[in-house]
Amino acid sequence: MSEELLINISPMESRVAILDNGILGEIYIERHHKLGLVGNIYLGTVVRVLPGMQAAFVDIGQSRTAFLHVNDMQREPRPVKKAPDTAKNQTNGATESITDDLDVPPPIVNTQSTEVIPASKTLIQHRLHESQRILVQVTKDQLGSKGARLTTNISLPSRYLVYLPSSEHIGISQRIDGEEERNRLKTELTSLMQTVNLKGGLIARTAAERVPVDKLEEDIYYLLQLWRTICARRQEINHHQSSELIYQELALPLRSIRDLVHADTEKVIIDNAQIYEQVRYFAKEFVPFVYDRIVHYTAEQSLFDVHRVEDDLKDALKRRVDLKSGGYLIIDQTEAMTTIDVNTGSFVGGRSLEDTVYKTNLEATHAIARQLRLRNLGGIIILDFIDMLEQQHKDDVLESLQSQLTQDYAKTKITQVSELGLVEMTRKRTRESLGQQLCEPCSTCQGRGFVKTAETVCFEIFREIMRCARTYNSPKKFTVVAHAAVIDLLLTSESDTVADLEYLLGRVITFDVENLYTQEQYDIVLD
Repeated sequence: MSEELLINISPMESRVAILDNGILGEIYIERHHKLGLVGNIYLGTVVRVLPGMQAAFVDIGQSRTAFLHVNDMQREPRPVKKAPDTAKNQTNGATESITDDLDVPPPIVNTQSTEVIPASKTLIQHRLHESQRILVQVTKDQLGSKGARLTTNISLPSRYLVYLPSSEHIGISQRIDGEEERNRLKTELTSLMQTVNLKGGLIARTAAERVPVDKLEEDIYYLLQLWRTICARRQEINHHQSSELIYQELALPLRSIRDLVHADTEKVIIDNAQIYEQVRYFAKEFVPFVYDRIVHYTAEQSLFDVHRVEDDLKDALKRRVDLKSGGYLIIDQTEAMTTIDVNTGSFVGGRSLEDTVYKTNLEATHAIARQLRLRNLGGIIILDFIDMLEQQHKDDVLESLQSQLTQDYAKTKITQVSELGLVEMTRKRTRESLGQQLCEPCSTCQGRGFVKTAETVCFEIFREIMRCARTYNSPKKFTVVAHAAVIDLLLTSESDTVADLEYLLGRVITFDVENLYTQEQYDIVLD
């Protein structure tokens, strides 16, 4: 699979598109006046502690207070039985850490059972209080009316590694399959941590596969220096009363080079000279293998237009996604969940109905996996495949879906096909979906997706006129102010009803068109 990264820069926003064999697979958008918060580290202030939810609201200087759950807090130190000297020597690394400079307690290990004491066993009201200053990191951006999601388990990513200052865990990315390579990375990371006296934990990212030990060592030194800088900054602003930003994540162009490029990335094409130079400098220092693949695009035609990214973006905002066979998907996103409905449409090419359904569902798995990435749909997702009778067909469709989702950077979890033919899945959500980023609720329907018919509004007007006539005795005339479509219906199809109402009430009814009104809006003026 060939892959290209397109980086489009404008005065308003930065956009990064990932093309898989020339087809848009993912899009990242960062508007300069509204930068994402994920990865940022703040010295926040606890505003409110909620024992009933085992959570707290923390002010980090944003428009909404952020949310911190007890499960997202690092392990709380608590007294443990004094261990023999030998055990003390074995766990010395857990008590002497660079985190001491930051008042960040390391994880506590019971020296007799070596069982880590989980944070969830400690109540949040015993750990936090209002006005307390606390070091937190954003794990999810603000979504709709919800504030950002926080954690006190700080993690600092580099090209090959993730540093966990408050943990002792050494982990390997699940995407690295080979057992031999996983063992090599774990052994080398353990040895390097002892060599440089690094306290904390490390996770080897997917990009670390087959990376030589000297490159891993460079990453460790970089992360160690970064953490020391954060500690120093924290101590510097500790006396301030307001919440402060301590560390800001890299801008989108540099972040995409760090996180998204890999061995299959053939080109990184950038249409801005200044960002091109910044990316080349960054790549030379941290991602040297991609340095020669970075290209400066200088043609007059827009970079995204040349590669049809703009057209694909427009299609990604539509409810309907057409399949090549003639079938189609209907995607509906709500606050609670996202539903994806599969339909055969005009496809009738199978040998039988079961065969047609089977082929449509198989094709749909490819489109669904792509749309999840492209639209960045997260949370609970319900897939309504067309009903299949044969169990083998159900298994094949589920296997195909799982296979397609292996390319997804976000963590996903899938259930089996239910008796109703539904597949329930979850996809980790850290930022707004494409629709939430680029769109807002319709001012006419307020996000419902439909409006009352003109006939329904006419009947509401008739009822309101009768209500006004009973309530007020003085009016001699009623003036109806409404949308043009409603007035047209009142003067044509409903003219007989209007005449009957005038006769019944003994009052004149006149009409006035207001072009600024939506179809559901109207007023009745009493004269």
